[in-house]
Amino acid sequence: MLAKAIEKLKAEIDGNKNNPYVQVVGEFLLQHLQENPSNAEKIFQEDKTIGKSLSEMEKAAKKKKVGNCAVLTDQEGFKVVLEYFGIDAAVLGTGVKPQEHMVQAPIAQDKNPNVDFNVELDF
Repeated sequence: MLAKAIEKLKAEIDGNKNNPYVQVVGEFLLQHLQENPSNAEKIFQEDKTIGKSLSEMEKAAKKKKVGNCAVLTDQEGFKVVLEYFGIDAAVLGTGVKPQEHMVQAPIAQDKNPNVDFNVELDF
């Protein structure tokens, strides 16, 4: 069952290479399975997917929404994912290191790096 669950996760990860969130959650679930192989049957359920677990995370974040911003910590997000798959979230003590999986926005390149910046306020 463990091999089938891993195969299912890898197939979804490979099929969603353009979605970094599927990648992060998929890697988390693969790591979780290595540490908790008894949960393979729950992850292997055909109607449960990484994509649908992301929708559950979105619902949880909307409950915490302030203005136009909704944020979950890694712990909160992964807890939602495990609960979606029917796994006791108390086993969340292990998990991925956030810095390994952070999605970073591209950094804008300065078009003219030789421009001097002057903040004098003398008129």
